[in-house]
Amino acid sequence: MAPVRDHDTEWEGPRERLLRFGPEALGEAELLAVVLGTGSEGEPVLALAESLLREAGGLRHLVRLGAGALARRPGIGSGKATRILAGIELGRRALGPPAAHLARIGSSADVDRMFRPRLSHAEVEHFIVLALDARNRVLRELLLAKGSVSSCPVAPAEVFRALLREAAVSAVLVHNHPSGDPTPSSEDVALTQRMVEAGELVGVRVQDHVIVAREGYQSLLDLGLVRP
Repeated sequence: MAPVRDHDTEWEGPRERLLRFGPEALGEAELLAVVLGTGSEGEPVLALAESLLREAGGLRHLVRLGAGALARRPGIGSGKATRILAGIELGRRALGPPAAHLARIGSSADVDRMFRPRLSHAEVEHFIVLALDARNRVLRELLLAKGSVSSCPVAPAEVFRALLREAAVSAVLVHNHPSGDPTPSSEDVALTQRMVEAGELVGVRVQDHVIVAREGYQSLLDLGLVRP
């Protein structure tokens, strides 16, 4: 009797290669094929993965697509779209552990490692505040605003109300630049200065403002724009 085979034979190639050689041996299309699981009518899964990457402009652009855009692609639908997004998010979380799992913030590089994998491909700005205790341990990660491609309005009063609720001794401000360039804008510098001054009034020191993006990160403390 012939062995039972998967109904989608293209699936067997990437899956078997992964089991035999490990995921690092597979190309991007093969890994995506494993995530998709099956192809569509008239399009084997590996061909579907290749065409999806090609239409998106590569893996870097694929991760920026939302559920709706993925689901509208013929052969994907909501089921495969959710599998793609879940796989992307698992990778991000593996590379950037949540703040609660990081015992202490020692430098801007710690902040970069935590947030760049999670935010570097976000299409809009996120403004996050790390509430820290007296030993620079993270008490809580606070997402205080989500904005547009180029701005994310946030009020100092809102920031420090949240920090005082956490009994924070100090804080690190974090936001992303969807443009890919982490260079601080004049607005970023002005906002940081307002936050530092507000923190001095309420007794919560702003230690740094770190901007993350695809091309790297910038620390206003390292640039000499925040008093140590």
